Amino acid sequence: MTILSTATAPRVVPKQQIAAGPVLSVRGVHIRDRAGNRDIVHGVSFDLGRGKVVGIVGESGSGKTLTCRAVLGILPRHFEVSAGTIEIGGRDISALDSPQWTNLRGATISAVFQDPASYLNPSIQVGPQVAEIIRVKKKVGRRKARHEAIDLLAAVHLRNPELVYGQYPFELSGGMLQRILIAAAIAADPRILIADEATTALDVTVQAEILDLLADLRERTGLAIVIVSHDLAVVAQLCDEVLVLHQGEVVEHGTTADVLYRPQHEYTQMLIAEHEQYGLDKFLDPGTETAGVADRREADYAR
Repeated sequence: MTILSTATAPRVVPKQQIAAGPVLSVRGVHIRDRAGNRDIVHGVSFDLGRGKVVGIVGESGSGKTLTCRAVLGILPRHFEVSAGTIEIGGRDISALDSPQWTNLRGATISAVFQDPASYLNPSIQVGPQVAEIIRVKKKVGRRKARHEAIDLLAAVHLRNPELVYGQYPFELSGGMLQRILIAAAIAADPRILIADEATTALDVTVQAEILDLLADLRERTGLAIVIVSHDLAVVAQLCDEVLVLHQGEVVEHGTTADVLYRPQHEYTQMLIAEHEQYGLDKFLDPGTETAGVADRREADYAR
């Protein structure tokens, strides 16, 4: 694994220094569709501590992405948070204006979404797109921003980052583009990363590498992560806690081991039953740490 220079690497946070308090607190959040005059999300609550990972699972339309978009302050125009509170670093986001959101996004909270190609400008080389974020958010010169961007491309395990810096999105694979989006997302050293179906479109080998990258960032920097995924194996590998959403409601919430191995709600039991064919038990043993890369790959090859 390529190591960043000490001048530009995200700050490593010793485990004993990771704060116990939540960096993100969602309390009783309801999201209303004004056009349809109905609530889509009903009372979602969870806390996310530094260096922790919370998974949100559920079928399409369950409210996962709307919840994340509410946290990011990017709900579609006719949706609104109609009840409850969202706090980032102890700050209620409901009163933030547009300039305050601009300062918050990227520097405090960032996101990676599915289909990375749609989030990159196809007419601009990928490196300068990452460097521009660094230049704007960190207020540094172009030369320093370029240097830091190349270091970030190395940090997300891209071979020959100097070459990749000068390439266009159409020249790169989906897995490489996803790494570049992660590099862009962490460029300003945020405390929170939302990964919304960030590995869904990737093959199992590349997916494993991306998940290892997220785990590494969490371990080294104390990055707090929200993982949204249909894939319970992804959640089992990386998450400390899991929320199960069904029709906009949290039907189950607990530790990963409890939710995936001792599910109480019939909807959770149904989701797990549908995933049994993927060898979920190989990804997490109850009461132990998540399985290693070899075990995960063994499960992938057995599919």
